[in-house]
Amino acid sequence: MNSISNIWKHPKTSAAGLLIAVASVAGVLSQQGLTLGKAGSGTVVSLAGALATALLGLIAKDPGAPSAQQVSGSTNQQAKLGAWMLIALLIPLPWMQGCSGTSVAQDIVNWTPALQSAVATVDSTASLLAPADAPVFSAATSGFDAASNLLVAQAKAYLTNPSASLLAQLQTQIVTLQQQVNAALLQSARIVDAASQKHAMAAVQAVSTIVNAILALVQQISSKAAVAQMASHAGVKLAIVQPYLDESGAAAIVATHYVEPVAEAQAQVAQAEQEEVNAGF
Repeated sequence: MNSISNIWKHPKTSAAGLLIAVASVAGVLSQQGLTLGKAGSGTVVSLAGALATALLGLIAKDPGAPSAQQVSGSTNQQAKLGAWMLIALLIPLPWMQGCSGTSVAQDIVNWTPALQSAVATVDSTASLLAPADAPVFSAATSGFDAASNLLVAQAKAYLTNPSASLLAQLQTQIVTLQQQVNAALLQSARIVDAASQKHAMAAVQAVSTIVNAILALVQQISSKAAVAQMASHAGVKLAIVQPYLDESGAAAIVATHYVEPVAEAQAQVAQAEQEEVNAGF
C-alpha cells in the first residue's frame, strides 16, 4: 500500500519513472527489430520512445523560480529528475540503431543532399566576410567540395554494393571530411571581426552537424576494430571543437531531416556526440 500511496504523494516522481520505463522498453524493442506498426515516416516504437523522452524534458523543466519555502523541499526531487534526464539520454534511440546495413547505408545517402547544400552555403559565405577574413576562411574550407563530393559518391556506391572494400573507403573518407570540418571550426573561431565570425561559424557548424550524423551512421555498420582504426586518424578531436558547436542549431537540422520533435533530436545529437567522443573521435 505504501507504494500505491507514494504515487499520489509524488506524482512528478512517479511520472518520470514511468516515462523512463517507456523509453527503455522502446529502446529494447527497437534493438530487437520490433516496430508495432508504422507511425507516419517512423514506427510506433520510435514514436513512443520520442514522446517519453520529450515529456521527461517537460516535467524536468522548472517553469518558474521556486519560493523560499519550496527550495529545501524540492532539492532532492530536482536532483533526481536531473539524473533521470541523464539516464534517458543514455537509452539507445532509434536514430542510433540501424535495422540493417542496407537501411543505414540508405540513411547515409539520404543525408547527402543536405551535405551538398551545406557545403554550397560555405562556398558562398566568403563573400559575406570582411576582406581580411575571407581568404582565411576560404583556405580553411577549400577541401570541403572535393571531400564531400567523394563521400557522396562512395555512399551511393556502398548502397548499391555494400562490400567490405567500399565500406573501408567510406570509413576513411568520413574521417577525412570530419577532420577538415573540425579544423575549419577552430580556424573560424579565431576570426576577430564579430560579424565575420558569426557567418563563418554558422556555415561550418551546419556542415559539422551533417558530417557527425553520417559518422555516427558509419560507426553503426563498422566493427570495433574498424572504428578504432578510424579514430586513430582523428587528430582534431570532437571534444576540442564541442565548445564551438551550436547544439540548438544541430538539433533543428536533425529534427527537420527526420521529421521528428526537436526534443528527440536534441537527445540524438547529444548521444551521437558522446559516442563519437567515447570512440576516440
